[in-house]
Amino acid sequence: MWPNFSKVQILCLILAVLAILALLHNFYELEVSDSPPSGAGQNLNEAGLKWLVEDDDQQPSFQMTKIPRKLYCGYERQVLSKREQGEEESLFTAIQWPKPPEDKIPFVKSTDPSHSSFVILNPRTHFKVGDQLEVLVHMKDYEGKPKRYGGDYLQTRIHSAHLKAGATGRVVDYQNGSYRVFFTLLWPGEVTVSVALVHPSEGIQVLQHLREERPDRVYFKSLFKSGRISETTVCNVCLPGDMPVCNFTDLYTGEPWFCYKPRKLSCATRISHYKGGYQKGLLTSEESRLFQSDVNIKVPISSSGPDTVLVRPLRHAEMDNLEKSQSPDVFPSGYYYEDEWRARTQWIQHFNKSSDITECLQGKLIHLFGDSTIRQWFEYLTTFVPDLVELNLGSPKNVGPFMAVDSVHNILLNFRCHGPPIRFSTVFSSELHYIANELNRIVGGRNTVIAITIWSHFSTFPVEVYIRRLRNIRKSIVRLLDRSPKTRIVIKTANVQELGPEVSLFNSDWYSYQLDTIMRKMFSGIGVHFVDAWEMSLAHHLPHKLHPEDVIVKNQLDAFLSFVCPVETHYSLVKGIHNQLWSLFL
Repeated sequence: MWPNFSKVQILCLILAVLAILALLHNFYELEVSDSPPSGAGQNLNEAGLKWLVEDDDQQPSFQMTKIPRKLYCGYERQVLSKREQGEEESLFTAIQWPKPPEDKIPFVKSTDPSHSSFVILNPRTHFKVGDQLEVLVHMKDYEGKPKRYGGDYLQTRIHSAHLKAGATGRVVDYQNGSYRVFFTLLWPGEVTVSVALVHPSEGIQVLQHLREERPDRVYFKSLFKSGRISETTVCNVCLPGDMPVCNFTDLYTGEPWFCYKPRKLSCATRISHYKGGYQKGLLTSEESRLFQSDVNIKVPISSSGPDTVLVRPLRHAEMDNLEKSQSPDVFPSGYYYEDEWRARTQWIQHFNKSSDITECLQGKLIHLFGDSTIRQWFEYLTTFVPDLVELNLGSPKNVGPFMAVDSVHNILLNFRCHGPPIRFSTVFSSELHYIANELNRIVGGRNTVIAITIWSHFSTFPVEVYIRRLRNIRKSIVRLLDRSPKTRIVIKTANVQELGPEVSLFNSDWYSYQLDTIMRKMFSGIGVHFVDAWEMSLAHHLPHKLHPEDVIVKNQLDAFLSFVCPVETHYSLVKGIHNQLWSLFL
């Protein structure tokens, strides 16, 4: 076939071609040097596109369509099934937020909490436990004029300081400057209403713009090193410009991640990832006025009348009616009483002794995946339970991975942070693991317990980025529960935090609330349990913190452990609820 070549020459030629192909393949996998990362997602080949498609064995013939929303970076090549597209649209609808009638509203026309007020709508001499309390909030601007449109973000709660009791309220926006808040009165005694403006609607409009237009306002870096040569470059889900980049897109989930290519080193020399910093100068001077501490960020709104009501205990017959009225979608999901969280649809045991926790976790393998708010669970357990001994894995402080063992009671506790984007200090590249991939490696079973939270580090990105991450995690959860249905999986929701002018632009409670809404919807109906950290942090009397105080973490863990070791009999559950209600009767 090749008359001018000997067999040895032909063999050498074939080997040379194969070597070149292998080299090109490796180059393509690691380095994308001919196009900007804003087109980085465009460099995914057809095999890569398959990672983005739901692997649905039941309905393999779905027509593939593109996202009709504003396109974001590499996500313009994200291919969705009709079902996935429909889900995204329903999620966008669920988090849709009213906007001011104009793009630029003068500051004096924005919502002023000091001029605004609330009033209790149905005041009466006495309420009883279980009654609804309604509050109407009227918003005004800095000129004292009533607002004519909605979109303000409010946080509301009822509380009784002497009882260390508290619960959240449900806000309805009439989109005309008025808001109605619904509370359920869940304990007897004097109950106080509190309403706070987190952000005015004009500030929310700015936050929406930042989320869509400036996802680079938090940037990340990676260190590349070989011998004595080291270089640092910027990394992100998407990078601007036309500089050569390293493509670190995950081969299994298709989660995109890129770094600018070092000038001297290859992409294969990356050794670590870390938060680079926060962009400055994001706002105009007028926009900055919308984010002022003690002016319009988490500022209380005063009552124009009484802000307290008196609630009488239940009579015994009324207790039975209240007990029958409980439903799975009840709001609020729970409340504090004497600093203990009482869920309304789950009987929560309180693990006040370390031996109680040890007994619950005996023989268990526990995996904690996510951010620093679930790392708190690891820290609390290893501090409170003396038999859980943390092993020194040489991991960076506050980063992990971490492991603790109780060899006597056969308990193994692990924590691992989620994959990028993550705003931690130095994380070794070898430890950048995606939760979906970790779940795929777990065998599961009745003695395997998994807790997941992932939200805070996604607040600066368009929601498509977050939806995609949860979709990958959900697929892995469904597969795990399919092969090991007795595995217990718990989702910890987001929580509120302290806010100032700068933090609001990156980690506002409004961003967290939107992601929390998406999280609950995407993980509902697949056999997982929820720990409602959002209500637990908002209803408590302590100041809001990204990392809540131990008393709140303990209540989160009480809820978690109650899923791990549920009350065994229906009789015990009924007895527990009865005793809880009887305490209100007394």
